[in-house]
Amino acid sequence: MPKGRRPPRASPRRGARVPGEIPQLLLLSNSRAADGTYLTWARGEIKAFLGAPRSSVLFIPYAAVPGTRDAFDAYTQRVRTAFDDTGYDLVSVHEAADPVQAVRAAAALVIGGGNTFHLLARLYAAGLLEVITACVRSGTPYIGWSAGSVVACPTISTTNDMPIIAPPSLRALGLVQFQINAHYTDVHPPGHQGETRAERIAEFLRLQPAATVVGLREGSLLHVAGSEVRLWGTGGRIFRAAEPAADWTQRAGVRLQTASGQLSEAGAHNCERSSKARFS
Repeated sequence: MPKGRRPPRASPRRGARVPGEIPQLLLLSNSRAADGTYLTWARGEIKAFLGAPRSSVLFIPYAAVPGTRDAFDAYTQRVRTAFDDTGYDLVSVHEAADPVQAVRAAAALVIGGGNTFHLLARLYAAGLLEVITACVRSGTPYIGWSAGSVVACPTISTTNDMPIIAPPSLRALGLVQFQINAHYTDVHPPGHQGETRAERIAEFLRLQPAATVVGLREGSLLHVAGSEVRLWGTGGRIFRAAEPAADWTQRAGVRLQTASGQLSEAGAHNCERSSKARFS
């Protein structure tokens, strides 16, 4: 951080949209903890992010395959149970008579993981891509995990999923200026001849050299507040074309891409298990 510049303030945490408020996103790598429990590892961050209960959280279960009513019902019930102690009521967009109006009226939006291609295809089919983007940019809090985090990026090109269905485009919500690779790992089993995750990301960057990719490890999340990004948890790696990958931990400063395409230094500001990056 340049000398004399004040460190960025902690991001505000509110539970409902306020006109003119900066975009707020909580992007998790995964939902299940190592012991199999659901969303428990990030419960404290989710509750702090949502703030005092005011009305309902709208869940979007479109990543569930095969996309039937039963699949969406089961997924919604699992997430509703996990959200019980937040104090918010959770309803699902697939239960709404008018999905577009349900998104516009929501106090917060939650998009779960599953198959990213299926999720994006259903968002296009329901006409929700633009309305979600507009609402979040106007201040509606957004929580996503796995596919729900990847779809917040400019495209879904850095997902790990198989393209089981073809959405009209790979263009996604574009709520952040970088790509996410969820469930990122450096593990390469002995004798395995397939590409590592890092090699696949490098292939993407060969054709998309202007992009920045955040490899988000299990048990980590990003809190995005306007131009500021705070990492919490186990950490991640930052990938850019023609540069060595940089580890992002609670103590490490990183560089992330700004909306203008320039790169700005991200200082390390420890906040419990977190590290912040601020866009200029």
